[in-house]
Amino acid sequence: MPPVRCLGRVEDGERLHSLLWRLGDGWRAVSSAVLGGGIGERAWVLNAQVAHGYRRVDPDRHLADLARRAGLCGPGVGLMTAADVRARGAARDGGVEAVATAGLGVRGWAASPAEGAAVALPAGTINIVALVPVPLTDAALVNAVATATEAKVQALLDAGFDCSGTPTDAVCVAAPSPRAGEEVHAFAGPRSLWGARLARAVHRAVRDAAGT
Repeated sequence: MPPVRCLGRVEDGERLHSLLWRLGDGWRAVSSAVLGGGIGERAWVLNAQVAHGYRRVDPDRHLADLARRAGLCGPGVGLMTAADVRARGAARDGGVEAVATAGLGVRGWAASPAEGAAVALPAGTINIVALVPVPLTDAALVNAVATATEAKVQALLDAGFDCSGTPTDAVCVAAPSPRAGEEVHAFAGPRSLWGARLARAVHRAVRDAAGT
């Protein structure tokens, strides 16, 4: 499985950091990220820290620029957070690896009477990146996002937080692209083989990132 690297940069006089996975060829990802979201072949994943009070209205362009500065090419996934990504939580379970970064200053429940905004709110954010070592169908990739999200909420409740997350949470699940004759797994719900492993890894990673 590709290792995660921590990169540093200075931006507007502030020292910031990013987490980078160089997946290379032969990986697919599903993500809700602002850059490289959706389902498709992805060569890298970048989780970039930005300054508190982030006000840029072009986060996709910002992330693409950070990727170029890191020497990345090809399609990738870019996430951002105001949390210090060095304080990440990480866990493994049965071959699944999960890393979470948690900024919990602005949090609440998903179902709220408040009116939704047309643009993203200021970055705080719980970001989850998970790597599954077996190929998954498109449906299973979508199922994996749901499973990871359920595990995140369970972890927050177990950690004593009265919330389901932050308004800007994002998730990315990557798995190898199918090869000829190789089994492609159709399920990633929490009681499936790989979904259960994913849920446990994400649960521990989020609890760790949340400081419990």
